[in-house]
Amino acid sequence: MNGHAERFLKKCLLLLSIVLVAACKKEPPEEIANLVYQDKSFIQEFHEAFPVGDGTVENEVRSITPDQESNIWIASAAGIFKKNKESREWTNMISSGDNGPAYAVACDQNGTMWLGTWKGLFSYKAGELKKANGPQGPISAICAAKEGLCALGPDGFWLNQGKGFQKINDIISRSVRDVISDENNGLWIATDVGLYHWTKNGLNHYYQTDALISAYAKGLALDGNNKLWVGGLGGVTIRGLDKKEKELKPENGIPSIYVTAVRYAPDSSMWVGTQAGIVRYKPDGSHSLRFSRRWLMDDQINKIAFDKEGTAWIATPKGVSAIRKRAMTLAQKSDFFYDILMKRHIRAPWIAGQAHLRIPGDTTSWQPEDDDNDGEYTGNYLAMESFRYAVTKSPEAKANAAKAFGFLKLLQEVTGTDGFFARTIVPAHWENVHDGNRTFTEREKADELVKEPRFKPVEVRWQKSKDGKWLWKGDTSSDEMCGHMFGYYFYYTLVADTNEKKVIAAHIARIVDHLMKNNLNLVDVDGKHTRWSVWSPDKLNRDPEWLPDRNQNSMEVLAFIKLAYHVTSDKKYENEYLRLIKEENYLKNMSEVTNQNPAWFIYFDVVLQAYLYPIMLKCEKDPERLRFYKDHLNTWFEKRKADHNPLINFIYSYSSGQKTELNNSIDFLVDTPLDLIDWPIDHSKREDIKIVRTPVLEDRQVNALQPASVRMTVRWDKNPWTLAGGNPQVEREPVFWLLPYWMGRYMNMIK
Repeated sequence: MNGHAERFLKKCLLLLSIVLVAACKKEPPEEIANLVYQDKSFIQEFHEAFPVGDGTVENEVRSITPDQESNIWIASAAGIFKKNKESREWTNMISSGDNGPAYAVACDQNGTMWLGTWKGLFSYKAGELKKANGPQGPISAICAAKEGLCALGPDGFWLNQGKGFQKINDIISRSVRDVISDENNGLWIATDVGLYHWTKNGLNHYYQTDALISAYAKGLALDGNNKLWVGGLGGVTIRGLDKKEKELKPENGIPSIYVTAVRYAPDSSMWVGTQAGIVRYKPDGSHSLRFSRRWLMDDQINKIAFDKEGTAWIATPKGVSAIRKRAMTLAQKSDFFYDILMKRHIRAPWIAGQAHLRIPGDTTSWQPEDDDNDGEYTGNYLAMESFRYAVTKSPEAKANAAKAFGFLKLLQEVTGTDGFFARTIVPAHWENVHDGNRTFTEREKADELVKEPRFKPVEVRWQKSKDGKWLWKGDTSSDEMCGHMFGYYFYYTLVADTNEKKVIAAHIARIVDHLMKNNLNLVDVDGKHTRWSVWSPDKLNRDPEWLPDRNQNSMEVLAFIKLAYHVTSDKKYENEYLRLIKEENYLKNMSEVTNQNPAWFIYFDVVLQAYLYPIMLKCEKDPERLRFYKDHLNTWFEKRKADHNPLINFIYSYSSGQKTELNNSIDFLVDTPLDLIDWPIDHSKREDIKIVRTPVLEDRQVNALQPASVRMTVRWDKNPWTLAGGNPQVEREPVFWLLPYWMGRYMNMIK
């Protein structure tokens, strides 16, 4: 090769290497585009419950439809009922001796209501109820179409095309479950023995598996492409006029093989009702589920109808559900949640916590209650108000943050100790608290010690403050300490002025001094460490019973001491921090956090770790240790991406300076329901997902992370993959949503 050619080749190789390096460093276009979410209006669904009466018979709703004024008509086991548009009350529309079980309701083009009952077919218009001549009861299905009105039941099939009802003598099954127009002067009829297509020119019967998934057909609807959806045992069959084209089964998102109803919605989605809720299919094939008492009076769906506004009205065996829509932005959703927070979730002296519902599911029956984690979650609230203040400079946010800090500080002061702090406090006159004082017999102590050798028999858990105003709860846990420190860091960093910083620093120092005086344990008024607040090398490094906590607790105490040094500049904290690293291998212990033995992995620890990263990444100055923390955070975060947890995502972005996972965070914020009641969620009844033992070996979980709209109401200590749980006597505080929202705003990831 001559010199010119060689130089030319080298230049080409150099240019190619530059291009390749640039390409490797360049972020994917979608990531660049998604570093900022511009807040915009989205559709927020919400549920309204409409019980029909106090008894099970009235609430067994079999059919439902709106009339032309959007009043709602239902057929129930107790008769025909109507609810006016703006009312919640139901009126029995057949109150004479003809009243009894009803099966079908329909509204024709002239506004006449047609009512199928045990006695036959009735019409109702302008306040006048008439019994139709011809159709014999019971009438179980009605179709009001432009071709005429048809009524079907076990005793026959009648058609009225303007000249009165004529009985159709074509032989079809008597087990009619649904009937719709084919939009071409014919009818589709679903029965227990298959699908019929009726026209004046003939009758076709489809029941074999080349025509339907199974012969049991329950619900019918035509989509926007005039394809017939047939719901029944096994799933949904989608047909053209004369053949099966597609099937939808559990592997395609159907939550139960018992499909009971199908209806086409005004937004061009198809709603498929089952015995395990409703799945909605969009034209692009994507689908979403609505189930549990959060969305439905019962997961058994009998019928679905839509009013002019697009509200879905759903008949169930336990009453009527309305799934409504409203346009919202994230900012408006924030205002909505903040209003609920202030109304029902702040109790004296300024504790952010859940509300107890005396009547399950009824927020008007709410009352405040104590919780073991009041300190931790008020720490979350303190961080939230700190971010809100940093974004808005709102005097209210600053004042509320100061009140929250005042409560956390009071938790220490109320104990009358040198640094130990309580879990929570309640007014001294409260008679009902969780974990009341008790005694243990020696036999009970022996039993508990065999089950858990670290068991601590705390008999006096609640104590009265010296001023007599409060009862305070002891045996404070390590998660409380993590939550406190998380809140303190952001309050100190984002809100506090010079004088307030001194108060915060002194408070943090008092707690950490207490730990250092007690071999890095939190010691209760009984002179012994609490059950969980142990960070001593003697326990973590030299007591095998504490091996499950070694890695996590080493990380925790390093963060606590680092924060104390950060806010005070007192070298004694830095010296203790370095001693633990150099002499007790606490960094090495911490390095194994991301390799936790599956026997000891619990999801709550993930959130506690998240609390600590901002402290460790923002307070550390040593380049080598900072590099260790950054690498540790990155390794940890790779294992947490699948959780789609917006709090974790924004904490990572804040701590690392790398904005990421915004789409999944926004999806959560958008999809979170407005209903904060902890309705029981049980995914085990579903057939479209699998039960697994990962990521937490001990827990029964789902194999696919579920959207926020169909998960248990969130608290970040809860495993998002959980299979089942919930308590309808609890309304969660919306800080779980507000904290990541305001973090996203602060980092300009949400605008």
